[in-house]
This record gives sequence, C-alpha cells and structure tokens, in this order.
Amino acid sequence: MPYSIVWFKRDLRVYDHAALYYAAQRGPVLCLYIVEPSLWAEPDAANQHYQFLLESLRDLYAELRRCGGQLQVVTGEIPIILDRLFKQAPFAALYAHEETGNGLTFRRDLAVARWCREHAVVWHEFAQFGVVRRLKNRNLWQKNWEAHVGCRCLPIPNLQSVQLPWHEPPPPTAEQLGLAQYTPNNRQHGGRRLGLSVLHSFLTDRSGQYRGGISSPLSAPTACSRLSPYLAYGCLSLREVVQATRQQIANLPLDGSRRKQGLNAFISRLYWHCHFIQKLESEPELEYFNLHRGYDGLRENDWNQIHFEALVAGRTGWPLVDACVAMLNDTGWLNFRMRAMLVSVAAYPLWLHWRPVGLWLAGQFLDYEPGIHWSQLQMQAGTTGINAARVYNPIKQAQDHDPQGHFVRRWLPAMRRVPDAWLFEPWLMTPDIQARCGVQVGMDIAEPLVDLAIATRQAKAKVHALRAQPDIKAAKATIVDKHASRKRPGSKRRSKAKESGQLELDFEF
Repeated sequence: MPYSIVWFKRDLRVYDHAALYYAAQRGPVLCLYIVEPSLWAEPDAANQHYQFLLESLRDLYAELRRCGGQLQVVTGEIPIILDRLFKQAPFAALYAHEETGNGLTFRRDLAVARWCREHAVVWHEFAQFGVVRRLKNRNLWQKNWEAHVGCRCLPIPNLQSVQLPWHEPPPPTAEQLGLAQYTPNNRQHGGRRLGLSVLHSFLTDRSGQYRGGISSPLSAPTACSRLSPYLAYGCLSLREVVQATRQQIANLPLDGSRRKQGLNAFISRLYWHCHFIQKLESEPELEYFNLHRGYDGLRENDWNQIHFEALVAGRTGWPLVDACVAMLNDTGWLNFRMRAMLVSVAAYPLWLHWRPVGLWLAGQFLDYEPGIHWSQLQMQAGTTGINAARVYNPIKQAQDHDPQGHFVRRWLPAMRRVPDAWLFEPWLMTPDIQARCGVQVGMDIAEPLVDLAIATRQAKAKVHALRAQPDIKAAKATIVDKHASRKRPGSKRRSKAKESGQLELDFEF
C-alpha cells in the first residue's frame, strides 16, 4: 500500500502538526527525522542546540508511540536518504513544514524540491509560523498572520506506522558530529512536556511580571515567558501559544490587571516574532550581507580581532557587558535588552562587523532562530537602511537596570569587592583604592578597550554620514516596501520608527 513520509525538522510535536495530520488522512506514514552532518558542521551550530534537539526527539518518540506511530531517526544527507528509501520502499508523497532556516537549509530545501520533481513525488509543505512564502510586499501581512494564528489547532491523528526498510544505528554523538563538547550548565532542556510546563507557569503566574520586568537582567529570567527555545524547535506551535494566551486573557477579569497587560504585550511580541522571520524568508541573503547594500564596506575592512576576542571572553571592561557574557556561558539565554546591548557595543564602540559577532552569538543562544537573529543583528548594527540607529550605553544600562550591582556581582565575582561608588566605572579607581579592596584593574577586572564616549561618537558619525548620502536614501523605499511593518488594524497613528519596523526596547518572549 502506498505510504507517505512525514519529515520532521524544527516542528518536534504531534499536536497542531499539519504535515502529520494531513499525511495521516492519506494512509500509512513513516515518521522521519534526519540528523544532517552538514547542518551540524555549520558555524552557527552548537552542542547545546544538539542536546536540546535530542531531548525533544525523545519526547516526540513517546508522543508518536501513543498515537500509533514510530519515530525513525536517520543520519545522513537528505537527498541520499530519500534515494535510498525510494529504491527500497517507494513512497508517494513527502509532508513537511516550511522552514526559514540558515543558508544551508535553504539550499537543502531547494535540492529536496528538485529530487521530488525528478521522482514524481508530491511534496506538501505547510506554514509553521505566520510567515508567507513568495511574499511581494507587506500590505496584507498582518491579515495573513491573524488568519494563521486564528485557525483551529489540528488534533493528534491516529497513525498507521511504517518502519524503515533497514536497521539504523543510534544518532551520532556531539563529538562524532564535530561539535565542541561544552554546553551551558544551566540551559533549558528540550521536549514538549517541559515546553507545556513553561507555558502554563507563564500564563497562570509569571505573566504578571512581564510588563516592566523583562528589561532588567535581574527580573527577566522569570518575567519573560522563556518559551523561545520551544517555539524555535517546534515543541509548541505558535498557533497554540497564541490561542492559549488569548484564552487566558479572556478568562481574566476586566480590571486591567497586570497579568492581562502582560499577556497582551506578549501577544504583540509573538506578532513581531513572525515579522522578523519574514525578513529572512523574503531576503535569504541578509544572513550574509547588509540588507541595504549601500552599507557594504562600512565595517568589513576594519575588523579588530583583539576587540572580538575580548568580547567573547567577557573582558571588554564594561561590567554589565562582561556579566552578560558570563550569564550566556552558563545559561544559553539572555533577555532581549541585554542582547541588544551586546550587539550595540560590538557594532559601535568596538566597531565590529555584525556577521562574525552573529555567528558567535548564534552558538551562545539556545533559542537561536535564524530569521529573528540575523534581522536583529542588522537592525542593531544600523545596516538595514530603514531603522533608526539605536545605540546602547552599557554604563547607563547598568545604572537603569542593575543600580545596586546585584547582576554584575553575581556573574563577576571580582566586582563583589568593588565599592559601590565605583560600581559602574571600576577602572577609574585609583591604585590605592584598588589595593584596599583587593581588586587590580587590568587583571581581576578588565580595563575598557576604548574610551566609550569617544569611540561611540566616532562610530555614530560614520553611520550617520553614510545614511545622509542621497543614493543611500534613494534605496530605502524598496526596502520599506518589502520588509517594513504596516499599520496594524485598530491601532493609533504610529511613530516613524515603528512604521519602519523598529521595535520597542522591551521586545522579548
């Protein structure tokens, strides 16, 4: 009897899984996940991503067993695997969700499409997020997003399972894939069960902290939803999260409670989540090149390896920046404002090109989502051509969001010996003060790489001078038409920054 393949990618669940649901309507199904060595050899891949994936696959395996299916995990490159399967056990159709991934997954999907055409296999693809393939402009994008999240969630189907026609060894280890063994000690773990637990705790309790709590690195670990890795790997569907959130809002009293305010703000962030992924879907090259090509050459030829190595090591000399790097190393997570600050510091006073910085951070972020990641890197670096430059001063950010130094002192032990008077600029301590508190600047605490005020002023002047050129201005309209957000129905008049797709500072899941 003809059967179909359901190819699982970053959609590791059975509930509200369009590919699985519609394949099951057709007949027997082979549920397939393929560990692609080429994908894990990419510079944006990290061991923590692979471990989260394996944890999520274990949950998926159990879920499929409960509905009559069986997950088959195969290692290899996809066209080769499909060839082998087709020769040994021909199949009629391939079902999968669309993926807006990195450049390799884009090229791989093109190769799969060619293979399907050559073998007369129908490939059915379904939207994973509110992202539109072959979108010409953003005029109806909001309507499409609402239509996607408003559809009913698809139930878990009953499956007729198909087995692999060969014996497959266990998935490779991280070492076999060439991944560095390091993984953050306190990262989140994968799987749908944990994702549902995190969603429940946010909707019923933690959402009350969301507004006002997601900007500070002190409160953000609990105030943020912490759902981003479960959305990135598809342990939860975007639609079920939106609908569960809206249902929770409807169940709350009409008193303007903090939880209701927080949940409404969270819905808007889920909208922006897809808005930014759409940018990469519509412009795959923005992972590699400036969105506005008039900015080519702005930083590329001024690469400073010493600055980059200091940033990666958490030795920039600005305590809040270095504390954020320490937290990333331990947890694989950081709230959005601190992420934006890291990129801003890299792009302006350190004058580093966003691409190498982005590759480093892709491996650091457990919830790495290429569409959001590369769009945000360029937005913070000022190379989109449509966003106002937003430069974060790490000293002011520390004064605003860690005024007592609790965050900095937690992650930088040497700062615990620094007197409060020198908390934000410890490099200004005189030698005798350093001796009294037992901290040596340049050893225990790094000295700033550059003068922050001067370096930032010089960097902003370079960006603004380029932005003011007539040909740079002229190219902006095309980018706005293709990538900028539109006024959302029912909203009030928006600022120019918002019209161009600029986010509020507290954007976060």
